[in-house]
Amino acid sequence: MIEMLDNEFCEILEHKISKVFTNSTSEKVKHFWCDGVLLPTFENDYSKKFVNDNRKIIMTAFIGLSGQDKYELTLNFGNTALSKYARDLQISDCIPSPDNTNWFDIDVERLTIVIQLD
Repeated sequence: MIEMLDNEFCEILEHKISKVFTNSTSEKVKHFWCDGVLLPTFENDYSKKFVNDNRKIIMTAFIGLSGQDKYELTLNFGNTALSKYARDLQISDCIPSPDNTNWFDIDVERLTIVIQLD
């Protein structure tokens, strides 16, 4: 079984999250950075069937001024990402450009972040 959610995808997502924080107009997150994104522990939690049924997966990200605060990351799949994932295609190009800052929503009190893929 080929999974298009792998360490390479996590590294690309980590870098784009850090970059989008830098580009953010929010003083609260402008100096944040991301020091890692982890896949769910169990493969069933990001299987094709799970993603198709739920259109999202719950991951872990380390974010903050130190990059060490543990956040719950919800990765929402848009139609393009959903279609590519179902066909075993790489979805890293579905992560929006860091120049556009409207694809993430962060709650620094609850330690949650939601990322919207295309």
